Amino acid sequence: MTSVAAAALNFRIGARTVLRVKRTMVPVPVSLDAAREGRLPQLPPLPQEAQGYIVTSLPEDRLEAMSYASGGMIGFVRQRYNRYFADLTGTFDAYLASLSSNARQGVKRKARKVAQASGGQLDVRRFRTPAELQAFHGIARGIAVNTYQEKLMGEGLPGTPDFVRTMLANAAADDVRAWLLYIGDAPAAYLYCPAVGETLIYEYVGHDPAFNELSPGAVLQIEAFRDLFAEGRFARFDFTEGEGQHKRQYSTGGVACLDLLLLRPSLANRAATTALGGFNRVVASGKSLVEAVGLEKFSKRLRRG
Repeated sequence: MTSVAAAALNFRIGARTVLRVKRTMVPVPVSLDAAREGRLPQLPPLPQEAQGYIVTSLPEDRLEAMSYASGGMIGFVRQRYNRYFADLTGTFDAYLASLSSNARQGVKRKARKVAQASGGQLDVRRFRTPAELQAFHGIARGIAVNTYQEKLMGEGLPGTPDFVRTMLANAAADDVRAWLLYIGDAPAAYLYCPAVGETLIYEYVGHDPAFNELSPGAVLQIEAFRDLFAEGRFARFDFTEGEGQHKRQYSTGGVACLDLLLLRPSLANRAATTALGGFNRVVASGKSLVEAVGLEKFSKRLRRG
């Protein structure tokens, strides 16, 4: 059976959503390998209750071909971004050397601060087997409930029985890696990454906000890379969809991608996408005008209320 999910056409001014038009869509994710190779995804049969498809991580240069392959559906670009990844086929030292000097210095500085707070050395714990992952889950879930990923987006490490079963099945197949960073005696950050073939996926991450000043997530990321280069099992680390300084800083490459809504050619869908396109153009023009007359700070205060 084809799965469906809720999606929305968001009318936004900056980070503020002023109107949301909801649609039921069929998710069509594009893998990192497919995005790098420019392969188009196959669209599954569209259930009667669905309004269309949401294609994520479509290579930007394949937009026209995907729209043509949809057979006349309404195409609307939801967002554009780079899908970042890190090449794990070399050595850890070569990887570090590939980062910018600012990134390298920042990594060393943050690691020293965490080590000092931990009594002189880093305390990073690795988890791989089903028994290890069972222990990891209880501790990481305790961190997740306090993270902004959980509170603002509902995207902390899940605590559901279904997730635990999937996690343990992946561990039994040796298709998951996870890490915890401790500061003193307290678990401070977690990273959970399932594998698909030779690619490890950046799926769940979070840190205790009590340790914000020490940047525990950045320190844990680099130590996880240290482990992965030493193991030599995986070829790539997939930072998945979306932008972010963390992803840009620690990646070695990226693919220009977009998320594409393909909607049934109904009058309501045409009206919604036309309205949103016009709204976005007005917002972009207003932003350009504000920047031209030097009122950026005032505009930010206005948007925040």
